[in-house]
Amino acid sequence: MKKLIRGLREFQTSYFSEHQELFEQLSHGQQPRVLFITCSDSRIDPNLITQAQVGELFIVRNAGNIIPPFGAANGGEGAAIEYAIQALGVEQVIVCGHSHCGAMKGLLQLGKLEEEMPLVYEWLKHAEATRRLVRDNYSDREGDDLIEIAIAENVLTQLENLKTYPVVYSRLYQNRLKLYGWVYQIETGEILAYDPENHAFAPPASQLAIEPSAEVRPAALSIYESVPEHQEVRPEPVRPESGRAEPARPVSRRFPIANLSPEQLERIYRGSA
Repeated sequence: MKKLIRGLREFQTSYFSEHQELFEQLSHGQQPRVLFITCSDSRIDPNLITQAQVGELFIVRNAGNIIPPFGAANGGEGAAIEYAIQALGVEQVIVCGHSHCGAMKGLLQLGKLEEEMPLVYEWLKHAEATRRLVRDNYSDREGDDLIEIAIAENVLTQLENLKTYPVVYSRLYQNRLKLYGWVYQIETGEILAYDPENHAFAPPASQLAIEPSAEVRPAALSIYESVPEHQEVRPEPVRPESGRAEPARPVSRRFPIANLSPEQLERIYRGSA
């Protein structure tokens, strides 16, 4: 606690005084550019890893970066999502999982949690689609390899769950909302983003198209300040699933699950659909 109090003093005398104008503006309202959904894990700091300023990220955190399907839970996740998109006009949503996720480890041995941590057990049941998909399709995997697969699968499952929310579905249909799936590697500081166009995990900058003739970059790309001279890709409007099978393509060789079979890669691409 003493360390936290010293930090408060340092914040007030240093950071706050240097950014007083920003905080004065923020006192009149917020205009975040991104809804960032991630795990409660103490090793994850959305503002730190994106170098976003105060007021740029609207953050939802819980164990396992889980988004219960619409109507499945009475928690605050749905309310926060609805508020961010409807009231604040957020047009980008990131679901960010991370390596060594304790929630995913618990999910893979869910039965052991029921007696010792019943509340955690009940919460993780909202990720049952992830657990069953991993159990049914990756029986040949174990240990850290299986956990890494669960982490990636869970991010894609939560993106599918997001689409069950009326406000999300409507904005996607209007091409007024973009969804992104990230995995943060704690040990390297690296972020890999799911690219639905290429069905691969790759650095987030790969989702930005180089525009040599562009003189001004959109303000909404402020979380990518370390990647100059890029602009946001404008993908085709998202429509309800057609039911047609998509061809499997290899996952980025930088992602730890790169040695999976084409059938397994296809399952990861499809998520919980």
